[in-house]
Amino acid sequence: MAKRNDKRDILVATAAGLFWRQGFTVTSLAHIATESGIPLGNIYYYFKTKAELARGVADIFVAETEDMLTEIVEADQDPRKRLLLLIEKLVHSLKSRVENGCPIALGIRDFRHESPEAAERAAEVFSLLIGFIGRELGRTGLRPSAALGTARNALAEWQGGIMLAHGLKDPTVLAESFRRMERLLVPTRG
Repeated sequence: MAKRNDKRDILVATAAGLFWRQGFTVTSLAHIATESGIPLGNIYYYFKTKAELARGVADIFVAETEDMLTEIVEADQDPRKRLLLLIEKLVHSLKSRVENGCPIALGIRDFRHESPEAAERAAEVFSLLIGFIGRELGRTGLRPSAALGTARNALAEWQGGIMLAHGLKDPTVLAESFRRMERLLVPTRG
């Protein structure tokens, strides 16, 4: 039998997938119960509302991003290599992003009305990524204001690439965005 935290984790993971594929508004707690195999009445033991569940999903976004950044920092000391590792990790999600868009951006947009706390929490992912990129660019000698601007540009490139690739159903659009991000963050020395 699954422990309490296991069921909670299953519910949050199921909700995250459904919110991403179907959208937050159309996904009901009944959909989540059916998909997770956990009876609807039991969901209320863990989450009183769909808004609380959205907060759990946003917490996953933040935790996964923090784990990814920690892994990158532990993998290498060189800031340029760290930035390349970040891009490599983002590339691994190319197929799912083309198919469904960005779950973080969708969460921010979709959670905003029913669960503003969840929207703000999901937006922390973008702040974490901008902060990481800015710090690493600063370690390469870039001025703080230039590093911050470049970090924001890189994130905008990634998000815009996801949106366009998803809309056009064309993975090459996002692949091109990753190449532009690499040139922006780790320019070749000439």
